[in-house]
Amino acid sequence: MSYPKTSPPRPDTDITMETALDAATEHYKVEQYWPASGDSTERTDTLASEVPVALQYNGTSHVVMLASGMNLTDLAYGFSYTEGIIRRPSDIYDCEVHTTPQGYVLDITIASACMQQLRLRRRRMTGQTGCGLCGIESLEALEHALQPLPSPSPDLSSTAIEHALHTLSQQQPLRQRTGATHAAGWANFTGEIQLIREDVGRHNALDKLIGALLREQHTAADGFAVVSSRASYEMVQKTIQAQIPALVAVSAPTGLAVQVARDHNLILVGFARGEKFNIYHGSQYIKHIARI
Repeated sequence: MSYPKTSPPRPDTDITMETALDAATEHYKVEQYWPASGDSTERTDTLASEVPVALQYNGTSHVVMLASGMNLTDLAYGFSYTEGIIRRPSDIYDCEVHTTPQGYVLDITIASACMQQLRLRRRRMTGQTGCGLCGIESLEALEHALQPLPSPSPDLSSTAIEHALHTLSQQQPLRQRTGATHAAGWANFTGEIQLIREDVGRHNALDKLIGALLREQHTAADGFAVVSSRASYEMVQKTIQAQIPALVAVSAPTGLAVQVARDHNLILVGFARGEKFNIYHGSQYIKHIARI
């Protein structure tokens, strides 16, 4: 398929943050109303864009998702890795981001062995209903889909978690403009945020973060993930797949997320707000636990 040459700015070229944010937002005239006084005024509201993003591998369409139109190459790498489509970053030979009138197409070229496995998975999924666990044929297969993490070294501290949470809240320019997006950050064990990605979808934000870690060749085990959302099964699964030893979530985990975290040795922290948080697994690996 050919794509138009004239299009909006590509979200992963060498552009400024301001241009990237412009590509991920829209502006609407709205009437702001105060019920108590009956007053109203017209203003311009900045909203987060939610655009279709199609991922295709070696020319074959795979999935369409709704996402923010920035850091899309990171999304391609992160999604491909956490979904088991690629085994390592070098399995992606090329990733072209095309804009269309409908949204974006990520044209990803992967190793032939990875493409063969993807075709087998797609054949198994034919005729099945979706449950959010793509390519998993049974509960037993789910149990064996992830490899447990090694025992974490006790490098993570409660003060590092607090510092990372505070920094995350201040480094979300898309959320500050729109109030409608999630963030995923990767911090070192002193709590300094090294990478952060935003998206309208919490899974996309984490996939973008993991993709950035892969592309920039960071060692994921040298830090921990902190997210502005809840910790669902998918968030825990992606964190384990990326070999990140800890996941800190602002909101609650689900029961399945806690179970999988315990089974796979992931440090899982939830309700991380203000001066306290809940440790659902791995308290023995967090220093200064008495501060909680």
